[in-house]
Amino acid sequence: MKLNKLRTVLTAVTVAGVAGVVALAIPANGAGTADNRYITVTGVGTISVVPDAVRFNATVSTVGSTNAAALSTASKFAAAVRAALKDAGIATKDIRSASISVYPEYNWTQETGTKITGYRASQSFDVLVRTASKAGTIIEAVVTAGGDNVQLGGVIPTTLNPSAATEDARAAAVANAKSKASSYAKLLGTSIGKVLSLEEQSSPVYSSPFPTAKAGAADAAAIEIDLGEQDVTVTITVRWALN
Repeated sequence: MKLNKLRTVLTAVTVAGVAGVVALAIPANGAGTADNRYITVTGVGTISVVPDAVRFNATVSTVGSTNAAALSTASKFAAAVRAALKDAGIATKDIRSASISVYPEYNWTQETGTKITGYRASQSFDVLVRTASKAGTIIEAVVTAGGDNVQLGGVIPTTLNPSAATEDARAAAVANAKSKASSYAKLLGTSIGKVLSLEEQSSPVYSSPFPTAKAGAADAAAIEIDLGEQDVTVTITVRWALN
């Protein structure tokens, strides 16, 4: 039997780890320029920040004998809530109407069946409090203005300007990628050279806060808002030439 001479060509080595993916490429003949001897790694950077603002939803809801009556009453309480927000220093641009609705309410009994008992009108606001420490006081003002006709929900701590945290997260991602690339290069008996490419794989990801901090007045009876911390995460892929 005629045997063909086998030629072994090493084209790529891929190593997958918990922290990311590393790819090493070396020419088949062991030679080549820095541009075709490279290592590619994924770096992740995460920065934790305490939110500096609070968003919340306030809904005014009233019942009337007619659609028009219910809507008129709801509008009066909504105006009172809006005035309380402005008096508390909330700018018009930070008060947004989320919904306005009016609909009949029914009651069913075996004797009479289904009958309309009245009409419910609602108006909902999304509010941004740009100073987190004032959120509790402002929520109290809304409750006072709307009385039993107001409902609160959807309190969300948020970061108004995450650009600084994003820059820090990018720096951490680059440091993470470079550390891994240098480590693998050292293990392979070489070192990293110039950067051939860098790709941010996605826009920065902002996690939901979890409770670790509070905002509110010193009075124990005042409303307190748990701000928590928000993680800003950036993921990048970087390719370095190998020396």
